[in-house]
Amino acid sequence: MRIAIVSVPAQKRGVPQYCVRLQKGFEAMGHRADIIDAWTEDGFKLAAYEYIAVAVETLSFFSVKLPDKLHKILSEGSGLGGKKGAAFLGKKCMRTNRALLNIMSVMEKEGLFVNRSEIILGNDHAEAMAKRIGA
Repeated sequence: MRIAIVSVPAQKRGVPQYCVRLQKGFEAMGHRADIIDAWTEDGFKLAAYEYIAVAVETLSFFSVKLPDKLHKILSEGSGLGGKKGAAFLGKKCMRTNRALLNIMSVMEKEGLFVNRSEIILGNDHAEAMAKRIGA
């Protein structure tokens, strides 16, 4: 299965390590996983993937607001309707459940079917979650 890991960090600083570990976990299960950085790439190629995993960080510890890049990259990707996806919250915040709900609502608004949502506790946890999803 082709999996897109959409990395949406709070600031433009490269791909977080937990996204690399998600990719490693998916590839350990025999899938092809690619990381798409929302700050440097566009969402036009998302239509070529069967599963969309979105890893997002909130803007600050006290906020549940998401970066505007999440809306932009998902709206650019045409043909996302009906595809399965997963929502991951990468950075801890005070209201983690509300932040996950915001991520899932943005994904569902673009037509993705969210069948998994998790809070990433660390790099090893990210790899273990990817192996469970890929099974």
